Amino acid sequence: MSLGMTIVMLIAAWMAVAAAMLWGVMRISRRHHPHYRETEAAKSVERAQRKIRHAAAH
Repeated sequence: MSLGMTIVMLIAAWMAVAAAMLWGVMRISRRHHPHYRETEAAKSVERAQRKIRHAAAH
């Protein structure tokens, strides 16, 4: 194998490993950070829960 082909294969292998690592990190980060929908019903429930927790804390 020529030197040029060896360098190209090393770069391609490095890019494949980097892409696989990026895919894994993105997959883990999406799993651990769920997306929440901001709806009026959710906001009112959150406010009610905050009031209950605040009142129970004193």
